[in-house]
Formats: sequence, C-alpha cells, structure tokens
Amino acid sequence: MTLFEVWAPYAETVRLDLDGVVLPLTRATNGRWRAEYPAGNGARYGFLLDDDPTVLPDPRSPRQPDGVHARSAVHTLDPAGWTDQDWTGRPLAGSVFYELHIGTFTPEGTFDAAIERLGHLVDLGVTVVEVMPVNAFDGTHNWGYDGVLWYAVHESYGGPDGLQRFVNACHARGLAVCLDVVHNHLGPSGNYLPRFGPYLTEGRNTWGQSLNLDGPGSDQVRRHILDNALRWLREFHVDALRLDAVHALVDRTATHLLAELSAETERLAAHVRRPLTLIAESDLNDPRLITPRAAGGYGLTGQWNDDLHHAVHTAVSGERQGYYTDFGSLACLARTLTHGFFHAGTYSSFRGRRHGTPLDRSVVPGSALLAYTCTHDQVGNRALGDRPSAYLTDGQLAVKAALVLCSPFTPMLFMGEEWGARTPFQFFTSHTDPVIGAATASGRKAEFAEHGWSTDEVPDPQDPATFLRSKLDWAELADPARARLLDCYRALLALRRARPELTDPALPDVRVAYDERERWIVVHRGRLHLLCNLSEDPVRIPVTGYSLLSWEPATEGPTATTVPAHSFTILDDGLHG
Repeated sequence: MTLFEVWAPYAETVRLDLDGVVLPLTRATNGRWRAEYPAGNGARYGFLLDDDPTVLPDPRSPRQPDGVHARSAVHTLDPAGWTDQDWTGRPLAGSVFYELHIGTFTPEGTFDAAIERLGHLVDLGVTVVEVMPVNAFDGTHNWGYDGVLWYAVHESYGGPDGLQRFVNACHARGLAVCLDVVHNHLGPSGNYLPRFGPYLTEGRNTWGQSLNLDGPGSDQVRRHILDNALRWLREFHVDALRLDAVHALVDRTATHLLAELSAETERLAAHVRRPLTLIAESDLNDPRLITPRAAGGYGLTGQWNDDLHHAVHTAVSGERQGYYTDFGSLACLARTLTHGFFHAGTYSSFRGRRHGTPLDRSVVPGSALLAYTCTHDQVGNRALGDRPSAYLTDGQLAVKAALVLCSPFTPMLFMGEEWGARTPFQFFTSHTDPVIGAATASGRKAEFAEHGWSTDEVPDPQDPATFLRSKLDWAELADPARARLLDCYRALLALRRARPELTDPALPDVRVAYDERERWIVVHRGRLHLLCNLSEDPVRIPVTGYSLLSWEPATEGPTATTVPAHSFTILDDGLHG
C-alpha cells in the first residue's frame, strides 16, 4: 500500500486521481488529507480540490516524468541501489568545492555523463562537487532557480535514480556532494502550490511573492521547506546544501527558519554518523548566519563570500562598475583577506548606506567563508555571460587562482575555470508558456539596455542556442595554453593539500603587505609567502625565500624577489639558504 497525503487546509473535499481512477481522501489533522491505496513505482497520480476538475501534481511529488504541469509519479529509491555504505563524509574545513551545472557540464547534460568526468575533478584536487539546482522546473533546460516542485529531480538530467547513481559515484571517488537548493521563491510556470494552501504572502522579493514563513498557516509551509532540505540529506545521501539567497527568507518568528534547519540537520548528522553541511548565499554580510546557535547565531556551517570575489576580481581586472564601485584597491583586498568581509558596518556607495557587520574572528574561522574567482552568478549575470578568460590574460587568471587557493577561506571553483574555458555561461531558460518566455527574454534585454547594452547584443535566454553555447568544450584541454593553466591549478591545490599553513582557518594569523602604486601584494601564511604582481611590468617585492611554485619564473635577489608581470610566485622562507 502507498500512502497519499497532501496539505490543503481550505479545501472542503480532496480526491486522488490514481492512474485515471478518482478515489477519496480523508481529512486528518492540521489541514492534511490522506489515504492508502495500492500503487507501485511509476503509477501516475494527482489531486482534485473541491469541484475544480484540474488534476494537480503533488506539492511533494517525488518524480515528474511528464513535466511540472502533468501528474506526479509514485517513486521510491531502491535501497539496494546504494553502494556508499563505507562513506564517512567530509567536513567543510579543508575542503575544495567545484560548482557545476549538470545540463552544461557535459555535451549530454546528464548525471550519468557527469559521472564520466569525475576523474578529472579528483585529479584536479577537488573534494566537494556542488551541483546547481536539480529540482523540477518547467521546460527542458534552465539554471534551476525556477523550480516549482522542490521534491522532484529534473527528468532530463536522469531523474531521482540518476541522482542516486551520481551520489554513489562521487562517494566512490572520495567526493562529497553539495546540492544547491532554492527555498526563497518559486518559478513563474508550474507553481500550483497557492491552490493548495497559503504557501505565499503578499510581500515580494526579487523574484516574486515571498514564502509564507511567519503568517497564518506558516507552520506547514516551514515544514514543507525543512522536509525538503532533509530529504536530500537523508534519502539521497547528499553531504551538504547550498541555500540560495537566504536574505530573501523573511521570517519574523522567534526562531528563524535557518536556525531551525540547522538544529534538525545537526540531529540528522548524529543519526547518519557523518558531517552534514549547510552553506548560505547571502548579500547581507551578517555573521549571525555562521555564528553557532549557542552564541546567538543561526548555526549554519558556512556561507559564500562575495566580498572576497569582488576584491580579487576588481584588483586584477580593473573593473569598477555596479557593485564593484567600492572595490579595486589593494587595501580593500588586504582587508578582505584578513577580516573576511570588506563591508562590515562601512558605507557602501552601491547601496547608498552602511552595510554589513564585522566577523568575530575569534569565533568564526576563515573556512566558514567560501572564496571563488567566479560563480554561475558572477559569470552568468553579466550581459554576455563572458568568463574572466574572455578579457584577462592567463597570467591574470593564475594570479586570481593563487589568491583564492592560498587564502584562509574554503575555495570553490566554477566548472571550466581551471583551464580558462573559452565557452560562456549565459542565462538560459526554456519556459513552455510563450507569454512567460517572451517576458523573460524582454526583461533580460531591458535590464542591460539600462546600462548601455544594445538589445541585439544580449543573448535571448529562450533561444536554444544560448543554452548550447554555455556547454563546456572539453576539447579545449588539447590546447597547450589551456593545459598549462590546468597544471597551475593542480599544482596550487596539491600545495594546499601538502602545506598546513594554507588550510589554517585562523584569520588573525594571516598577514598581508602591498604597494598600491607598484600593484603588488604579498599574503603571508606561516613560512609560506604568496607574491602577486598585478601590474603590466616586473616588480621587485621585498620578500625572499625558496620558490615552490610560480606562474612565470621569478628572480631572487639578496633582499627582494622580482616577479614578472601578471604573475605570482610562492616562497618558503624556512627552506631558504
């Protein structure tokens, strides 16, 4: 027998359509309706509310083989399909993340095809694969942030069984899996949740109506979110969750949803006997996210650190537009490398107000902040989706990599970054509703037209060619220049594994020196010293030691080291002389 259950607190009657046969459900407590009927894997079902003849998919649908507008399918993962019984997990500290999008990571765009490339990640030195959202969305391809059925796995990627195979394969190779999940909004097409109950409020965020986290009926909405998060960790053996845009979660209750999720995740980790990690994306620079609950915080394990991205990117590239306005100086980069946040109660000219709060470096380790040179956002939200490799030299890319990989933070790479991929990563959608599709395309073009871009220049997200252009071209690795950059990334990550100074998360122990005029910066990590030349000319930096790794050969003198233009070198003073 299979239990069918749905929360529909305002309905007078709720019926189940099971393979075309309409069956009654019984009202239970808290607005829930349920009944048990015989049904095996693959049986199609949906719900009928009152006199509405529309068969609606299950808000907690485990599988949507025919798309988000169609009936759900009964599905249970095969317990015998798991092969990771010996997997003990990975803590956040000491990890190296690699963000990828299943649909563009390989030509085939499936979990099974991605499995064939896991050896590349192991050889690179990655320890955690961070997968962009795979929840069910409308259409065939999408970034994943337009999901509407959060419990289901997108079918064209391989569905829930494909995700199970992918997690098995990652664990077999020593790789943890982090899944990007979106609980702050729902996509514009296929969202039937408001027909069932008060999932949304009148308040709005960037993407539409906010989730009802603190109004009437919010207890069950919160349960919908918490159970979804725990489903990935418990049923799919996922090791970590990246929580999208948590600043858009409006929660005025005494116990914030994130603190509640943190506590329940901690309990689950004790049960499964492996570490489970929660990583927030937030633009608030609010240390409460990663402050332990016992110290008054929400108790999440980590968060993305856009300030470090902005500080590195602007210092190397020279870009200053938009939210980069306050960044670019080496003083800014030094401050961020040693204190985590740049905006920490300081004035943000982009926002026109003070922003952020300082981290307590005695409580929060550097490893709680994820650092990166690019992400899906920092590439895909540019007008052309152009990667840094499109406008920076390979030496500049290597300098950016060294600054991140030698930082006290947890590093994260974005797919293809390690060889300076020439393919863009553009914003793509495939909404089946022509009105929504047209609005998405026109809105995207209008957004960048305000900043001087021609509407003809901005790729149409609904054009299938935009999606196809965004797929990685693995043949690029045959290019000697691409292979050289890949070797540099491998060497940096190998050094990070070999030297405890580089994984030391103690922010107070990081020292930085720099020269704004000559455009050099030195990051001191114990006996190791990262010397970076961001200028177009060689510079003499007053640090000496034995060279362990360089982009271009540096020249050592008795009191200084000459570093070529757009290059770095890593010195060890303990081996010198």
